[in-house]
Amino acid sequence: MPESLTTIPTNRRERQSLERRERLFRSALDLFARKGFAETTVEDITNAADLGKGTFFNYFPSKEHILLAFGEMQLGKLRAAADEALAKNEPTRVFLRSLGARMTQEPIRNPSIIRILLQAFLSNTPVRESMMDLQARVIAIHTEMIQLGQQRGEIRNDLPAEVLAQVFRQTVFGTLLIWSLYGDATLLTRIEDAFEVLWTGLAPRNASSPGSAAG
Repeated sequence: MPESLTTIPTNRRERQSLERRERLFRSALDLFARKGFAETTVEDITNAADLGKGTFFNYFPSKEHILLAFGEMQLGKLRAAADEALAKNEPTRVFLRSLGARMTQEPIRNPSIIRILLQAFLSNTPVRESMMDLQARVIAIHTEMIQLGQQRGEIRNDLPAEVLAQVFRQTVFGTLLIWSLYGDATLLTRIEDAFEVLWTGLAPRNASSPGSAAG
């Protein structure tokens, strides 16, 4: 898997390399949105990025790896958010709710990416297998944070943390998928509304209100 797009370059050569990779990545996402994933060729991507065709393969083994790079980028943001929440000792409700703003920046920038990921997931075995692995790592982070919430008494503990993590992930992805049909300015509101409803199921069973476990 290629290095994260958020890797900080340490010298001029690395900065140039990162800039070329970013151009390829963004050009590919834009073309996927306009032409469709299947209809976009590697040559289309390199032409849009104004780079030689051979350059593409220095960064991505195939166009499918653009989608995996997108997933890895989102995973990196999730891990960074979890680490920050741990360092600040944030209440679990605050952390989970904050993911709406943190994780929707790229979908808002490119609404069709959610549909593209789903299409590739359903039709491409190599992508599906890699995305399954990536999703397992996403669920592991959610499980880690929910387990911590259970230990603190902030999350219901009558169900396994992984089950709650799966429900949380399904709620977020389902909201993203429905929103992607519209691609309008309502994504963050949709995510926040879904979270507020979901929290009534995540909160401790003796909580008197959805916000009582926020700390």
